[in-house]
Amino acid sequence: MQYTAFLPLLEKYRDYNTSPANESIDKFAERLIRPDSMFFKIIEDGQLCGAIRVHWKEEGRFWVTPLFIHPDCQGRGIASKAMVMVEEQFPEAVSWELATILEEEGNCRLYEKAGYVRTGAAQQLNEKATLGYFKKLLKDVER
Repeated sequence: MQYTAFLPLLEKYRDYNTSPANESIDKFAERLIRPDSMFFKIIEDGQLCGAIRVHWKEEGRFWVTPLFIHPDCQGRGIASKAMVMVEEQFPEAVSWELATILEEEGNCRLYEKAGYVRTGAAQQLNEKATLGYFKKLLKDVER
């Protein structure tokens, strides 16, 4: 499902080095069992629609990487709901971070509506795509 969800972005941006659609099954399996992260299945009306992985870098600092929704399920607000639900699972969170392709305006809007702000950090993936970083601070601390 990860491959199917990210394939349109791989075809559009030709980012063969970092696209989850181009990730080997071994690398996916390695991330699946890491003790510093957790995958959550996203299910709507009994149907598997996608997944979201939460990775904790240090105490209170969490990363969403990746979040994907099957193309047949996109556009129904499922990703927004999944983000809220996963954040509720980690009440100790001080901040949430993620990265997305800046040229994908819909993805950027999704994250901004969820309270994430652009950090200003960016990485040029190739001539077509730029990876931008977003952060959501939940508690008044300096990080």
